[in-house]
Amino acid sequence: MDKLFHIQLSRTFAAITLSLGLILGAGASIANAAGGAPKPEKQEWSFNGIFGTYDRGALRRGFQVYSEVCAGCHALGLIAYRNLGDIGFSEDEIKEIAAEFEVEDGPDDEGEMYMRPALPADHMVPPFANDNAARSSNNGALPPDLSLMVKARFGGADYLYALMTGYKEDAPDGFELSEDMNYNTYFPGHQIAMAPPLEDEMVEYADGTPATLQQHARDISTFLAWTASPEMEERKSLGIKTILFLIVLTAMMYALKRQIWAKLH
Repeated sequence: MDKLFHIQLSRTFAAITLSLGLILGAGASIANAAGGAPKPEKQEWSFNGIFGTYDRGALRRGFQVYSEVCAGCHALGLIAYRNLGDIGFSEDEIKEIAAEFEVEDGPDDEGEMYMRPALPADHMVPPFANDNAARSSNNGALPPDLSLMVKARFGGADYLYALMTGYKEDAPDGFELSEDMNYNTYFPGHQIAMAPPLEDEMVEYADGTPATLQQHARDISTFLAWTASPEMEERKSLGIKTILFLIVLTAMMYALKRQIWAKLH
């Protein structure tokens, strides 16, 4: 029995040691990947917390920033035009936005592919036909699809906001900046191929919101948080309803239990 106990204890200790090693290793990998970049400052977002929701005004402004600034290089391949209805666009507005682009369709009756205006059901048309075309237009760098960028980056929307506002005109003394690269405080390694995409008055907001760099960065970060989790509000609503249901069910079961045992005593 003692021998079996010691074997089990040894296995448990080994499992704990392995788990700690994996956790520490993952932390080291994140630190190395960050290249010494500081942790992004925590921002206040309307969608944070169990009761958080997306700011519809920020979402529309964020889409405007994406359309006028980001869409020239970055795709949103997982978002369909009709999804814009979830952030406040009307059916007519969505049709008008989609019709500005063309998609390949077919084959027709003669077996040929053809181009047609995009429809609300189509996914957003990417800026380049393929990855090679994208690299050729960006000095060899491949602009990533932004659909899931908030989930793909450690820090989420906080990181994106910090990245957009973290560019510096000149690298610090002693830092060797490679050719055609830009210095960014929060980008891993501090060198990024993308030039500063935003600046004050870059986009003239349709709703009259002051167009500062910080406002642009906040709105595009909010919009990309939505593209990464468009179902978030529905998911939170369902979670709250489930919790309330469980609370009521628990109270009912407790009352039933007291009633049953009261008759037995």
